[in-house]
Amino acid sequence: MLFATGEGAFITGSAVFFTQVVGLSAAQVGLGLTVAGVAAFLCAVPLGRAADRIGPKRLWWMGASAQAALFLVWPFIASFAEFLVMMVVLEVVQVAAWNGRGAYTIDVFPHDERVRSMAFMRAARNIGYTLGAMIGGLALAFDSDAIIRAVPWVTAGILFLNALLVSRLPNAQHDELPATPVEKALKSGALRNRGFVLLNVCEGVLGTNQVLLNIVIPLWLVQETDAPHVLLAWLFGTNTVLAVLLQVPAARGVNSVASSLRAARISAGFFVLSCCIVMVTHDTIGWTTILLVWIGHVTVTGAELFQSAGHWGFLSELSDPERRGEYQGTAHLGGTVGSVWAPALFTYLAMEQGTLGWVTIASIVVVATVFMKPTAAAAEQYLARIQQHAAA
Repeated sequence: MLFATGEGAFITGSAVFFTQVVGLSAAQVGLGLTVAGVAAFLCAVPLGRAADRIGPKRLWWMGASAQAALFLVWPFIASFAEFLVMMVVLEVVQVAAWNGRGAYTIDVFPHDERVRSMAFMRAARNIGYTLGAMIGGLALAFDSDAIIRAVPWVTAGILFLNALLVSRLPNAQHDELPATPVEKALKSGALRNRGFVLLNVCEGVLGTNQVLLNIVIPLWLVQETDAPHVLLAWLFGTNTVLAVLLQVPAARGVNSVASSLRAARISAGFFVLSCCIVMVTHDTIGWTTILLVWIGHVTVTGAELFQSAGHWGFLSELSDPERRGEYQGTAHLGGTVGSVWAPALFTYLAMEQGTLGWVTIASIVVVATVFMKPTAAAAEQYLARIQQHAAA
């Protein structure tokens, strides 16, 4: 919650900060974000391996501390080159912290509590982002560059507190007992587990519910329906409330590969239902449109909640216990491959192709979900072979 509060405070006013304080154009901001995303993609697996070598809590703490320190520097950034370097470094240390936190969570909790604990943490992060948005919104309300310039320091203070508390957590198993060189030699890297990689590519496709939630449905509402634009605020407000209240119930019982696959199928069902509901609002009017768009947004929230639960279940069940950090990085890699194309394609399909486009979007998600079962089975078989070799 602390991390999300700090980051949310900065994100809320980041557009104003980048353009009015740093003096960047929208194109420069977009380019910087893209380059940083590429850097994070390339560093995901190496940073995951770092979590396995030095311990997940240590990497989490180091990444969290570096994030806090970097936000102290933001007010002194004054050119595009400096902005680009900052974005790349910040994104890389965020991936490091993310890999460490994910590996630590799987490592430190008992098997049957892992997914439920991740669900609680996600609900807490949503609360944190809401609090952060309130802080950022308060800063924006003063319409003062000096106050906007100070927001990164507020974020840094909150993130330093977060890093301090991370350092005081108990060590996970692999912070205390690193794998021996013999064990490491017997185990193959996560990228060689093709079933796991392909599973996460399919998972990335299912995770494009965020594209529907944040991009496609809002654009559709504005350009293709007669719904009032103020409805957007209610849609995102409802999404936040539901994510806080229902993430833990959605994750209940997800503690195996089979239950993770079931959660993925439920997520796909909500995704398809959302497409079917939203696409008809092109021809409705008045309160009917408002109600249907709202229901469509709620159903895609359901897709988000169950997809998250399934994702955590797969990470818990299909990660090599000695390489959990590396598997975190590989999951990030596969998820990015599975979703990076979606904003452009889904927007084109929905806005230019209408009903046919929505049906195509739903079909893409269904196909990806169908392939998740055989890829999960292949990942299980790979891990079983590795364990047999290690035992031998």
